[in-house]
Amino acid sequence: MGVGDANGRRKIISINKTFMSKMHIVVLTGAGISAESGLKTFRDSDGLWMGHNIEDLATPRAFEKNPQLVLDFYNRRRKEVANASPNTAHFGLAKLEEHYHVTIVTQNIDDLHERAGSKNILHLHGEIFKMRSEKNESLIAEIRGDIKLGDVARDGAQLRPHIVWFEEPVPLIEDAAAIMNTADIFILVGTSLQVYPAAGLIHYLKDETPKYVIDKKIPVTGNLKNLTLIEKSATEGIVDLVSMLNG
Repeated sequence: MGVGDANGRRKIISINKTFMSKMHIVVLTGAGISAESGLKTFRDSDGLWMGHNIEDLATPRAFEKNPQLVLDFYNRRRKEVANASPNTAHFGLAKLEEHYHVTIVTQNIDDLHERAGSKNILHLHGEIFKMRSEKNESLIAEIRGDIKLGDVARDGAQLRPHIVWFEEPVPLIEDAAAIMNTADIFILVGTSLQVYPAAGLIHYLKDETPKYVIDKKIPVTGNLKNLTLIEKSATEGIVDLVSMLNG
């Protein structure tokens, strides 16, 4: 297994299963884990979608300027997620619940963690299968089909995707930070740590917490302590790590 510590040295992971039993594993996941299920990230194809920049599709200004374009984009994304399936990384994280209390904090808007069987998930950036009032973010409803112009919430305002767009605050970031501080074991998988404020969550981890970073391209993690790097894809790395943790 290709692992190394923060200084690039090779090391062998030894897990005391008795000590780890019933401990709290916190996982922070990003687009890389869903990409292996065929879901492209916002940044694929140079950040363009049908010739449009991300700024044209995922900001409040974009929705105000061209709501039909934005709705079309998310309606397409919703279909793509519905047609995707969880991969072995999603199932591997769900399997950890056999021996640990697991909380997944995800930057992804898909439901692949849920479909794989994970029970305790916080969606930082919203959920593709939910919609809300343009005016009142607490008026949320389920959506499996398309959102159309003229579809309104109970308050009469246009419905929009229940997604945290660029330039909007992240309502659950404080909850996520508190969760990080409770981690006995931390796993980072499939995220470049370039999107803030989510990227800053790793700084709420305790120094003594064992931290595992899984990615084909290891992101910059600063001065984190007790760090083990697994330079593999999400599916390969999670399978290896779950095998060690669950035994």
